[in-house]
Amino acid sequence: MVEVQLRRRGIRDERVLAAMGEIPREEFVPADSRLVAYADNPIHVGYGQTISQPYMTALMAQLLALTGGETVLEVGAGCGYAAAVLAKLAARVVTVELIPALVELARDNLRRTGRDGNIAVIEGDGWFGHPPLAPYPAISVAAAAREIPPPLLEQLADPGRLVIPVGEWDDQELQLLWKREGRMDYRVATLCRFVPLRGGEGWG
Repeated sequence: MVEVQLRRRGIRDERVLAAMGEIPREEFVPADSRLVAYADNPIHVGYGQTISQPYMTALMAQLLALTGGETVLEVGAGCGYAAAVLAKLAARVVTVELIPALVELARDNLRRTGRDGNIAVIEGDGWFGHPPLAPYPAISVAAAAREIPPPLLEQLADPGRLVIPVGEWDDQELQLLWKREGRMDYRVATLCRFVPLRGGEGWG
């Protein structure tokens, strides 16, 4: 996975590659999907949600350009896999999940794999972020929104980076935004297709 799906496709951050090689992806997918845990595609984890393909997880982590001392806000815990990867790259991860059953799934997966030491899984509406620990120097959103939720922009530190898929159901761009000295800039990293961001002013 690391050599073929990631390094050959442009993932160059060695810390990201090391994290992806260390976190046991098969421990975060349903039992009947373990044989394809490292395939280059998303996998359903229940409740209409998926674990992103390995390349997308790595790309989003690389775009955040983490140095190790950050508190990262993740929107959409899902099964907990991406949070585990981010936690290898940052000091702390706060991951917000709307679906109660997935909150428990993520917590169980992280606890069982010994990855829960610097990760807090919060049940809540990710559209609104998690204000108690804001601002965040890095925010990763694992669900697509028609627009970037204003609360997340407000909770982004200066300097800070936010990565999020933006668009409609079947036509999305993975956008990287960065804030520096009060100014916001962005670029499109790639085209993508994520599950929709629910809650807030998302897809309900």
